[in-house]
Parts: sequence; C-alpha cells; structure tokens
Amino acid sequence: MISSGSDNFYGGIAVFRGFARLMEPSLYSPLPDDWTVGVADIVNSTRAIAERRYKAVNMAGAAVIASVTNALSGREFPFVFGGDGASFAVAPADLAAAREALAATATWVREDLDLEMRVALVPAAAIRSHGLDVRVARFGPSANLSYAMFSGGGLAFADAAMKRGEFVVAPAPPGSQPDLTGLSCRFEEIPSARGLILSVLVLPTRGADPAAFRKLIEDIIGLVERSPDAARPVPTGGPPLRWPPAGVEYEARAWRGGSLAWRRAAVLGYTLFAYLIMRFGIRLGGFVPEVYVQQVVENSDFRKYDDGLRMILDCSAELEGALQQRLEAAAAKGIVRYGLHRQDAAMMTCFTRQATRSDHVHFIDGARGGYASAATALKAMAV
Repeated sequence: MISSGSDNFYGGIAVFRGFARLMEPSLYSPLPDDWTVGVADIVNSTRAIAERRYKAVNMAGAAVIASVTNALSGREFPFVFGGDGASFAVAPADLAAAREALAATATWVREDLDLEMRVALVPAAAIRSHGLDVRVARFGPSANLSYAMFSGGGLAFADAAMKRGEFVVAPAPPGSQPDLTGLSCRFEEIPSARGLILSVLVLPTRGADPAAFRKLIEDIIGLVERSPDAARPVPTGGPPLRWPPAGVEYEARAWRGGSLAWRRAAVLGYTLFAYLIMRFGIRLGGFVPEVYVQQVVENSDFRKYDDGLRMILDCSAELEGALQQRLEAAAAKGIVRYGLHRQDAAMMTCFTRQATRSDHVHFIDGARGGYASAATALKAMAV
C-alpha cells in the first residue's frame, strides 16, 4: 500500500516530560485530516462493575490497544486507555487493519468476556466539520516510552457519535480472534499505602472558558505533585506478584490456538515459569527482573489527558477533601464537570510485546470501579 505524507505524523511529535506541562497548547499537534479516530467502550459497564467484574472490564479496554498494536505490526500510533474502553487514531495506510482488529476484538469481548463492546471509526475531517478538533501530544513518563494525550474535544465527539450509532464498526463473525499477544493481567491488586485509591475524572463544561479550565487543571496537578499525601499507586518495588495469578482465566482466553482447557494449562505453566524468574531474580538472556520491575513502575499510565484529566491516585482522605473542594468550587462556576470514586486498591493490566524491551506499558485503574465509576458520578452530577 502506498502511504500518504501524513502517515509519519505521530512519530514526528516531540516527547514532553513533566506532567504539569500537559495544558500547554504548543505541545499539541493537529491530527491530519486523512487520519481516523477509533473509539471503543463497554455497553452498560455500570452493571458489570456492580457485578464486580473489574478485571474483565479492564481487560476488554486494554484488548483494543493490544489488538490494534499487533495488527499494525508494532508501528507507533496515539492511544489512550479509559478503563472500560479506549481511544486511538490511525493513519490512512493502517485504517483497514485497525478496522479488522476492532471488529475481531468486539467479537472476542462478547464471546470470551461475556461483555458487549461497541466500536467506531470516525474520520478526523468529520469531527472538524462539527467545529471540534483532535490535537495530539506525546508524554514521556519515563525514558522508556511515551503515550498520547488528546485535546480539542474530538474524542468526546467521537464517543458520543458512537453511542448514537454513527460510524459504528460491526463485530466480526462468531469465533473471530484478535491477536492479543502480550496482553496479560498477572499482577495482584495493589493496596493503597496512603489511605485510599482515588479515581479522578475532570471534564470542561460545554462553553467553559478555556483559560479558566486550564488554570484549574494546572492547579489540581500542582496540588497533587506538591503533596506528600499523594503518589502513583504502583509502589517502588512493583505490584504484588503471586502464583497462580488472579488473571489466569483472562490470559488463557486471550491466547490463540487449542482448546480453552489446553490454553489454561499452558498459561499456568508459563506464568509459573515467569513467577519463579521474578521471585528469585533469575537473569535470563537479556531479561533482568530488577530492571523490568523498575520499568513497570515507571511505565504505569496512572494519569493522562484525553479531552479531560484522568488520574488514579494513592492519596490521603485529606488530599481527597482538598481536591473535592476545588472541584466543587469550579463546578459551581460552570467550569467543570467531575467524578471521583474512592476504593481500597488499584489494579494493573499489562501489554508487553517483548519482555526484553523497555517500552512495555501498564494500564492502571481503580480495583473497585475505577474510571467507570468516576464517569457514573460525573454523569449523575450533570443531571
């Protein structure tokens, strides 16, 4: 396939360090008109959360990113994990492969996770025709990798259009299996060390003053980063690791080939091997367990921006109160809508294409509802 001049757009965006800078407009580049925005979410995730199917919901959201990444043979593209779904953007040359991966993922989520996932692909030009934009930045949480931030309101438009039944991608035929190589959830839940795990979701209200919204987001980030009562939810020594891992069933269903019973047995054997290597610090080829754990901590995506601020914080009740006070005041002024959800632990879903590479990414959410429950609180506030 002949590629267009815009295909290398994402690779040309400079990586910025320092999360406090995320509201600087100069960091964001407009998505080319010939690119397409992909969105996916779980239908009625509130019920799944009520049934305590937290791992299944997170696995479904991360599966979107894993399947598209593998379909594109590892080529870089901007994406963001949303807990019960995901958003991304792809170049014209990758659109067909992304469509096929999305369709297969929707089928896999229905058949293997017993959840309904809706997916859609929305042209950037269609978003702009409604007066909105999609702008992309690249944030580097560590020297190992970067991931995307989105602004301009385009992702929110794409998500709303999908929920209206527009631009929808139909599920693939029954039995279709996406390539989910590298997707796993072997780590145990991560208990709070400071009192509670807080899921934070902050969005601008329609017609809000952009300067006022930017100032509020910068104030919130500053408050969190200055406080000794808040930190990333992943401890320095990495998340707890036990065997057999709690996510065996989901990982077995993500593997391809053979019966489900065979895949369960294979995953149990493979995870035992991996557990022993990690437990005893055994170096194998280019794999160094201590380095991998350090990278797991550094590569965790516990905060991001996709037309709104998302954070999973390990914090004190006092800091939660301070955040709520600021957000309530801003909401009263018509600047923001927000949702907060407290729980006792965080959870991690991992995407590691090769254990010897440093760019493995680890998706963080709250372990008792997380972003999905924060979104429910936000919607209730808007009523």
